[in-house]
Amino acid sequence: MEVSKDTQKLIEKAIKLGVKKEKFSYPCEASVTLTDNETIQNLNKEHRGIDKPTDVLSFPLIEYINSEPQIQPGDIDPDTGTVFLGDIVISVEKAYEQAQSYGHSFERELSFLAVHGILHLLGYDHENEDDEKQMFSLQEDILNEMGLFRK
Repeated sequence: MEVSKDTQKLIEKAIKLGVKKEKFSYPCEASVTLTDNETIQNLNKEHRGIDKPTDVLSFPLIEYINSEPQIQPGDIDPDTGTVFLGDIVISVEKAYEQAQSYGHSFERELSFLAVHGILHLLGYDHENEDDEKQMFSLQEDILNEMGLFRK
């Protein structure tokens, strides 16, 4: 599936806003890969042992302790001073399916998945109810600030 340049810019904006909201104190970057259900299913099986397609996978490189990033000297690019947070992989097919199912725009769904991915790279998780509430509330705040409201 094709993703327009405008939608790609929206994904980038969502990620930058997530980093800004978290006040990450280093210049940083993350890799975003837009893929299909087959590829993300293979990654999901390989890394999580779940043999089905998912919407987004995150592969963080920075460890967090008590919500604080544990930046080591080797985590900072000596030439740029940039910290690489990790990789986000989004299934464009799954995003389209979910946008249809939830009744909102494809752009909102892709932005939601991008925000979800960057928050994982910034140390968030949703393994328990309190963490899930905090993470999902922040996701909604970011999307609302972007004007991408839930229908």
